[in-house]
Amino acid sequence: MDALAVILEAPKRLSFRSLALEPIGASDVLVDIHWSGVSTGTEKLLWTGDMPAFPGMGYPLVPGYESVGRVVDAGPDASSRIGEWVFVPGASCYKDARGLFGGSASRVIVPAARALPVSESLGRDGVLFALAATALHAMHGGDAPDLIVGHGVLGRLLARLTLASGAPAPMVWDINPDRRDGARGYDVVHPDDDERRDYTSIYDVSGHGAGLDGLVARLAKGGEIVLAGFYDEPLSFVFPPAFQREARFRIAAEWGPDDLAATRAMIESESLALDGLISNVRPANEAAEAYPAAFEDPDCLKMVLDWSECA
Repeated sequence: MDALAVILEAPKRLSFRSLALEPIGASDVLVDIHWSGVSTGTEKLLWTGDMPAFPGMGYPLVPGYESVGRVVDAGPDASSRIGEWVFVPGASCYKDARGLFGGSASRVIVPAARALPVSESLGRDGVLFALAATALHAMHGGDAPDLIVGHGVLGRLLARLTLASGAPAPMVWDINPDRRDGARGYDVVHPDDDERRDYTSIYDVSGHGAGLDGLVARLAKGGEIVLAGFYDEPLSFVFPPAFQREARFRIAAEWGPDDLAATRAMIESESLALDGLISNVRPANEAAEAYPAAFEDPDCLKMVLDWSECA
């Protein structure tokens, strides 16, 4: 069995070709992918070659951890899953490429436990489950944000989750005027237009670590800065102002299975909406153009690949 896949052969060198798949195990499911998202965090680092080394890192690799599709076959222990519409947070099922994170392919094989049943009515918005779970995971470690830095998809999801939690509407910063649209129940401003200096919970999802001193200056005494983006350069801050405020710093990593389940419950209860966040959709066979656009086009909020022509 094989699949068409997006393959990063090396940094900034992408191909779209067939890969052989490993056999289906007894507890595995085979999923025909309909939509997959392009991450502007971890996948951008894989694209540029700036991803820090970790076990399993290397090229060629299949990226992607934001896929939705239908279970079309399964091993004998998972045959009851056939027909389900599921979210797949990546796969490692390729004979001749690494699965980092492996979801950008026409079909994938994953353990049944990693295929999360979701509503098919979400359509392509279902690829946002991972980002929503990431935002929720960040919030589970502390207070809801009263300031969010960055109005990309993750920042918007954080704002929506803050309102869904019953907390007051957060302030959101973004220096890009085109990113200040799309707010629902909260304000988005340029940092220079906000004079407040007593924030207790600042969530930075910008991915730019050079502005930590500016965030410390906006903290109330004992306030917390949550680093919820991904930073490929060393972070630093001037100590005395942070000392005077007794600032706290927290790093929020990726979601876990409980976060995915909680996100699904919020979506099913309609307390969290995923609509209005996808800006660009390209056929999967145009991945060579879609990936650079996702990373370099400031007007691209979220890129999604459509695999419907690759069945």
